[in-house]
Amino acid sequence: MALFTDGIIGAVGDLADHESGVLGLTSSEAIDLSAKLRLAQEEIGVELMNSSLRLAANGSNGLSLRNVAVTAPLKLWHVFHTLELVYREASTSQLNDRYRRKWQQYERLSKWASETLFHIGVGIVWDPVAAAEAPELGYVAGPVAAATYFVRMSWINSRGEEGSPGKLGTLDVPSGSLLVVRAAKAPGNAVGWNVYVGTSVEGVSLQNLTPLEPGESWVEDATGLKAGRLPGSGQEPNCLRGLPRVLQRG
Repeated sequence: MALFTDGIIGAVGDLADHESGVLGLTSSEAIDLSAKLRLAQEEIGVELMNSSLRLAANGSNGLSLRNVAVTAPLKLWHVFHTLELVYREASTSQLNDRYRRKWQQYERLSKWASETLFHIGVGIVWDPVAAAEAPELGYVAGPVAAATYFVRMSWINSRGEEGSPGKLGTLDVPSGSLLVVRAAKAPGNAVGWNVYVGTSVEGVSLQNLTPLEPGESWVEDATGLKAGRLPGSGQEPNCLRGLPRVLQRG
């Protein structure tokens, strides 16, 4: 699972899955969906920090938002709260009863999702590894045909837990060359990294048999790419922390 701080939790497609008309609405009313996704996550982060988990923005009190894993209830909360913000703005600007009813509907769903999260428990990761950035790519001489490579990487902590795969990198490598991958900007708690390579976006798979050192480069084997496992989705929670009460929203 991704961490709360790895990036924006939900995507535009997730909103459309729950509300098919949201794309048409935001287009006609000039509502910035990306801004609403970001704002909804900021507001949820504030509520998490204000909860009895006692999360701190910088970890000074122990746990921080970096320790929060994105579980299914948390993602639903983000999606519903984003839709709540979208229809609140549409209702306010247009004074439209249909938009107001949608706003109230998603306000209720957002509250339900948050209460469900706190009842089940917030996913906590003890040693969070940030999602990796796109790797640095190059090539050296070698006996492999020309190809376009797609590459992702992920960091590993001392527990052997793998963080979320990073952004996709791509490089056209000429004939008579071997792909070289270097990891960029290792987190302080990373002890190794994995590299996933393929000749299509969907076909990237694990290439290293054991984790690579943070400063070590990976060089494509002279026999070509291996058929390894697909990238994971990030760290699973080490525990779920329920709250003795639900937050009062709305």
